[in-house]
Amino acid sequence: MAVKRRVREGAPVAQRPKIAKQKCAARRGSRNKVAQRLSACRAVTARYHRTMTTPGETSAAHLMAQPGVRRVPSPQVELFTLPGFLPGELCEALMALIDIDRRPSTIADPNGDSCFRTSETCDLDPGAPAVQEVEARLFALSGIDPAHGEPIQGQRYEAGQEFKAHTDYFEPGGEDFARYCSVAGQRTWTFMAYLNDVEAGGATRFKVIDKMFQPRRGMLVGWNNHRTDGSLNPATLHHAMKVRKGLKYVITKWYRERPWRWE
Repeated sequence: MAVKRRVREGAPVAQRPKIAKQKCAARRGSRNKVAQRLSACRAVTARYHRTMTTPGETSAAHLMAQPGVRRVPSPQVELFTLPGFLPGELCEALMALIDIDRRPSTIADPNGDSCFRTSETCDLDPGAPAVQEVEARLFALSGIDPAHGEPIQGQRYEAGQEFKAHTDYFEPGGEDFARYCSVAGQRTWTFMAYLNDVEAGGATRFKVIDKMFQPRRGMLVGWNNHRTDGSLNPATLHHAMKVRKGLKYVITKWYRERPWRWE
């Protein structure tokens, strides 16, 4: 009695070895392409880390490559502006958050002048959608690793309030230098955005380079707190001048040399 053999569906038996070889070659080709992509990614990452002094840094060249960014023509400081960085509805949401949790502002090293900084301050909730949107926009602009950023701070100025001339970096001989810099290191870059137009006053004045910015809703101002040689830059001295009429709202983001502890 002849035994009937079950024939599997698919290619004829004579062609199966050829097809198997083709599949193996295709798998090898796919693995090779993946390996090539991984190798290219490693090379890009290595080049990035060779060109960046720390992950908490960006560069003038990087910022100037972003649409709309303008550099203040000064050899003394790397200072940039970007009009329209934040849309109006996002500014409104941020101002509402500041109004909820604002408190009297303080300074790192008390200098005996009780009127040195008279604004109100708010540490914005990193989980708030409006804050996350700002963080995403800052990362897209600067490329700085978000882990190196302090929480975004909001400030509110009423008529007559100001923050006298100061720098954002911590003075190495200052009273609280060790406290503020022992973990995350010195501040590297500052990015500040105006949330509203101010009726009168409230300009930010960089005294050393004689440059002044009037508050304009959504405009970003950013600067490197160091010189190009890595030393701290006193030319970043700036004064949040008195508001003469109305209110002034801003947000500020500072980055550090090392990752910031968010707990």
